[in-house]
Amino acid sequence: MKVKEIEKKYRDEWVLAEVLKEDELGEPTELKVIAHSKNRDDTYAAMRKAKGKYTYHFYTGKIPLKGYAVAFYVKI
Repeated sequence: MKVKEIEKKYRDEWVLAEVLKEDELGEPTELKVIAHSKNRDDTYAAMRKAKGKYTYHFYTGKIPLKGYAVAFYVKI
């Protein structure tokens, strides 16, 4: 799937996908979804199981407005 297709299908979710193809700048162009969830921890759990795969992890929702801060905590 293309990134735009994934963003549309899994709106406001975290997505973990395997990179199948990338462009000359290294940006993913073709992906295979491994996991998706509203809960980021679910995709981190899937990430531990996807060892050895070239993956792309991203959020399909809106980026916070200027003046807001976002913090991430990852417990592996």
